[in-house]
Amino acid sequence: MNKRMTKTKEKRAKKLKIIFIGTPDFGAIMLEKLIDNGYLPSLVITNPDRPSGRGKKINESAVSKISKKYKIDLIKPEKIKTAGDKIEKIEPDLIIVAAYGQYIPLWIIGIPKYGTINVHPSLLPKYRGSSPIQYPIFNGDKETGTTIMLMNEEMDKGDILSQKKIILNSNETYESLFVKLSNLSANLLIKTIPSWINGKIKPKKQNKAKAVYSKVLNRYDGKIDWKNSANYIERQVRAFNPWPGSYTYFKLPNLKNEKLFKVLDGGILKQTKVGPFGPPGKTYVAPNGNIAVQTGKDFFIIKKFQIEGGVAINSSDYLKDNISLIGLILK
Repeated sequence: MNKRMTKTKEKRAKKLKIIFIGTPDFGAIMLEKLIDNGYLPSLVITNPDRPSGRGKKINESAVSKISKKYKIDLIKPEKIKTAGDKIEKIEPDLIIVAAYGQYIPLWIIGIPKYGTINVHPSLLPKYRGSSPIQYPIFNGDKETGTTIMLMNEEMDKGDILSQKKIILNSNETYESLFVKLSNLSANLLIKTIPSWINGKIKPKKQNKAKAVYSKVLNRYDGKIDWKNSANYIERQVRAFNPWPGSYTYFKLPNLKNEKLFKVLDGGILKQTKVGPFGPPGKTYVAPNGNIAVQTGKDFFIIKKFQIEGGVAINSSDYLKDNISLIGLILK
């Protein structure tokens, strides 16, 4: 295909009437990438403003902020089905969904000429569900990626339009992987739209036999069980920071109640001698001056932590002035 024909097809794609649907940061990154590449949506749909934080201050979504920045028509329905008439009136060519957080009825999905596509940061059918970035880290996967798919009435089960893989680093955290997958997803979305519109992509069915699901995380998923191996706990800390966080509890002899102990960063110290040396959760001083915790297998090294009511501190710095945490059993 010559350059003139290619440019003509790209221009045709950018004249599309697009509706964008999304809510948090991941969706906002997709929306901004679309705008930067000439795909200005006719309408943006996001979730209503919600209270958040300790003060329960009303906050608008990241997608809402981007939409206002570019003065795009914006609505925030409690239920998207109530926006059906507005969506139909626009007669969109394409709907793009990225991390919306609501079920979208099939009759809305079917309105656009080219269907409704979804951006999902995993290699579907692996990690369908709401926590696709955390679980590759938590499970110790070697790779992950992103998927652009056609939506249907079932969550994350639509036909695949395109995918892109990346290799995970051994020290990958949720925050570092979020950045990588957001950029990867945004770039893949921009490449996929014209190819899909111009008939260059044949949708591919997902292999349901290989489906893996990720659950909705809650704060209890962050509770550390010291009977697990140090390797397991180290992955948990990397995957669940900042939400739901990884935490344990301790109690000093002079205190009546237990205190929350957030583990912010850690590592693994292999046991070279026969162990364990104490019950899971017992604390020691590691050779590098950090706090070492006996686990079901090997020691977990706490590099950085935060005690309830205090500030985040490096373990080695804390132990220079205070060894009260040594010899305790974390629970």
